Amino acid sequence: MKVDIISRELIKPSSPTPSDLKNFSLSFFDQLMPSSYYPLILYYYYDEASNITQSQMSHQLKKSLSNALTHFYPLAGKMAGESSIDCNDYGIYYVEARIDSKLKNIIDCPQVELLDQFIPYNLNGSELVNVEHEVAIQVNLFNCGGIVIGICISHKIADVSTLCTFIRGWAAMSRGAQKLVGPIFNSSSLFPPGDSTDYTRQPKNPAIWSSGERPVTKRFVFSALAIDKLKAKLAKEDLSAVQTTRVEAVSALIWKCCIAAKELKHGTISAAFHTVNVRGRVVPPLPEATFGNIFMMASAVTDNGADLNFLVGKLRESFEKIGGECLRELLGENGFGVLKNNYREISKLLSHGDVELFRFSSWCKFPVYEADFGWGKPTWISIASSPKKGCVFFMDSRYDEGIEVWLVLDEKAMTKFELDPEIQSYILSSPGLDQGTKSSDKAPSSWMGPT
Repeated sequence: MKVDIISRELIKPSSPTPSDLKNFSLSFFDQLMPSSYYPLILYYYYDEASNITQSQMSHQLKKSLSNALTHFYPLAGKMAGESSIDCNDYGIYYVEARIDSKLKNIIDCPQVELLDQFIPYNLNGSELVNVEHEVAIQVNLFNCGGIVIGICISHKIADVSTLCTFIRGWAAMSRGAQKLVGPIFNSSSLFPPGDSTDYTRQPKNPAIWSSGERPVTKRFVFSALAIDKLKAKLAKEDLSAVQTTRVEAVSALIWKCCIAAKELKHGTISAAFHTVNVRGRVVPPLPEATFGNIFMMASAVTDNGADLNFLVGKLRESFEKIGGECLRELLGENGFGVLKNNYREISKLLSHGDVELFRFSSWCKFPVYEADFGWGKPTWISIASSPKKGCVFFMDSRYDEGIEVWLVLDEKAMTKFELDPEIQSYILSSPGLDQGTKSSDKAPSSWMGPT
């Protein structure tokens, strides 16, 4: 596959940001976030029956992005210290590329090293050190007429919920909508920034960051039927009447099989951290369009990963802790302290040394598949590779209530994981995007090459 960069430019808001909005204050959630980027890639087939050309699509994307940035003006600014953005209309970094390939070839058999070429930044390299743009976008134009939109956004200013709000707003503008949903800029008043001198981010720990050989990123697909089968197995073995959610069930299975793949010694601590969007959990609940990072970390810890129901229970307990009194304190005078203690849990575990950490991030139920720019909804959504070992990303399947799991492990552990009979009994062996009706008991579905 050949990728030719056609143009690089900055897309600025179509109208100047008013002077009274130039200084945008971040919340204490944003204040504690690292200046790292995460990707999202949206894939659109070209409909030959449509009356829009690829050239018109390209023009429409740029024009509507400029219009959308008048509403999402912090995204076009620059960081000014750790707790504010200078909304100077600097612009979003925008790349357009010509892809000498058919989109069907990519979607039929995607390889992660190819997907990495659809985003504007190399997230595994060193080029991000001096990056000044909070958002970067690459629009990939395929020979067949298809379009792939790759987005990298700084975690310093946005979580997945905010990214989805931005994409929906941009898409609405592209379709010619007169109104768009959000964003709501009240995070800094609800969660005002404070003194963070007592909070130190954990340096790059070898338990998370790869030293030397790059980790492997692979995709595993669980159909809705396979998840129902897993939940039925858990219910049969569990005497409690609590219904296991699909995220709890798949998380426990991934956690268990990762522990086995890593061949952890008896007594070695294993921890599973899940990001938890607290917008809908606080009282009263916050709209999903509330801008910024608004999540806490649910932490489950064990030195015994053999029993699946046991791990489900640990995960459920960790989710339940992110509620009630915890969230009331989060909204109180000591809210910043509550969040710092929550985020310190990872550092505390890593300080013990002999610990295996798995960090889960579920994007399920976020409306990424609703992003219609005027030529239909995306055929597929993906991420790209990650340099962080032990990361697990969940995304909804396109056509059913299944889950696509993107897992990052070292190569040795990944080989053991994908050949685990328990994993093979639930994943699809040939997970085409129009499948999701039956799980297979045969070959692994890790049809995603190593990074």
